[in-house]
Amino acid sequence: MLERYEVETFLALAQELHFGRTAERLGVSTGRVSHVIKKLERQVGAPLFARTSRVVRLTPIGRQFADELAPLVTGMDEALRRATEAGRGVTGTLRVAFLGEWTAPVLLRAVALFGERHPDCRVDVHEAQLSTSRSGLLDGSTDVLIASYPFDGMATGPALLSEGRVLAVAAGHPLTRERSVSLEVLADYPVVQYPTVTSLEFKRNRTPERTPAGRPVPKGPAGNTFSEMLSLVALGRGVLPVGEHTRRYYPRPDVAYVPIHDAPPIERGPVWLPSNTTTRVREFVRAAADANPR
Repeated sequence: MLERYEVETFLALAQELHFGRTAERLGVSTGRVSHVIKKLERQVGAPLFARTSRVVRLTPIGRQFADELAPLVTGMDEALRRATEAGRGVTGTLRVAFLGEWTAPVLLRAVALFGERHPDCRVDVHEAQLSTSRSGLLDGSTDVLIASYPFDGMATGPALLSEGRVLAVAAGHPLTRERSVSLEVLADYPVVQYPTVTSLEFKRNRTPERTPAGRPVPKGPAGNTFSEMLSLVALGRGVLPVGEHTRRYYPRPDVAYVPIHDAPPIERGPVWLPSNTTTRVREFVRAAADANPR
């Protein structure tokens, strides 16, 4: 049975590959590190590190041991953290955000119910922008974001909103005479693009490179914000598939919205960083689903 200090020493040396740095990192002597590693090697029955006067490197057995041990330790730490949180109850501060004004009512209903259930947890609310929605989740300034699916690399909860798709075109555009259009029309006009920081799967879902029939879709200019993208549409620089709620929250005399009859609905809901799946986050997602039944 491995002791915790043995595991920590081995994994630290596997990362540092230097006895001095490992000792400094753990706050022990180099002799202590060497003693622990030798003890592990005797227990394993084979060298875990190849050592010279200048170089320390993992042996194949050591590399396999490190690769298999690291996720187990992470899982143990996560289990301990979750148990600790459960024992303390849901407290602290939860930072939540919404992307797009139409998601704000959904978020506010979730915040209200979460607050009733967990009055000792403070909830900070702010609006996210297209250009910072991902970075906010990665740097921890946002714990949960209400946004559109798909969202690459993030955990997602149940969809809270579903809406049809419409095509935003400039007022006076020939397509405004149509009652509805097909996704195939995207091959006939430049399509305004989302910012470069937007996830690839999201962009493929909203502004595909090809139509369902395989026709290439010409790319128009990119905007930094949603309002800027609609302004590019109004200027006649391109068209843009959007959710039908855009009509209500972004009414503009210079932009018209034409239904797309063969596009799947857009779904929106909670998004968060998988490594930040705390009790607070899980309880907020549960409250969001309960407060916004489909």
